[in-house]
Amino acid sequence: MEEDVQLILDIAEEKMEKAVSYLRDELAKLRAGKASPHMLDGISVDYYGANTPLNQVSNINTPDPRSIIVQPWEKSMLEPIEKAILHANLGFNPVNNGEILRIVVPALTEERRRNLVKQVKMEGENARVSIRNARREANEELKKMQKEGLPEDIEKRGEQDVQKLTDSYSQKIDELLQKKEEDIMTI
Repeated sequence: MEEDVQLILDIAEEKMEKAVSYLRDELAKLRAGKASPHMLDGISVDYYGANTPLNQVSNINTPDPRSIIVQPWEKSMLEPIEKAILHANLGFNPVNNGEILRIVVPALTEERRRNLVKQVKMEGENARVSIRNARREANEELKKMQKEGLPEDIEKRGEQDVQKLTDSYSQKIDELLQKKEEDIMTI
């Protein structure tokens, strides 16, 4: 019985960890004033008929806080990569010099910063909903086990442990959001 409760806790924690990890990935894609290779994460290129992520056909790095360099492994990929970046509608205009693509990352306007903060908060709320869903599912499982004979004190202790997990992961989300908001609002 105790190990069943532990299994429920482990599953809940795994779901909560996935929610925080997903949030971390989504926040990395958001542009916060300085250039990052992650800004191009969602871009795919037609590579010999296969839709391939940009980072699998080129090196992407940031030599300084205002620019991104994309160096394709094959020169023939320069134009398709350039088109893919333009079609991604990220507000970037890559400069093709025949060897590499240089992307100058424009400074964020105040309005754009505010919109990004709203987007960050929305992503955070989505992560919180995922965590609450994991908590609800775990608590429902515990109640179901109690009906099947689990002692009430063990069920209550399990619910308390689920709540501690929820609080812990909510705290992690708050910290991620606060850090990202500071990054965005720092000029």
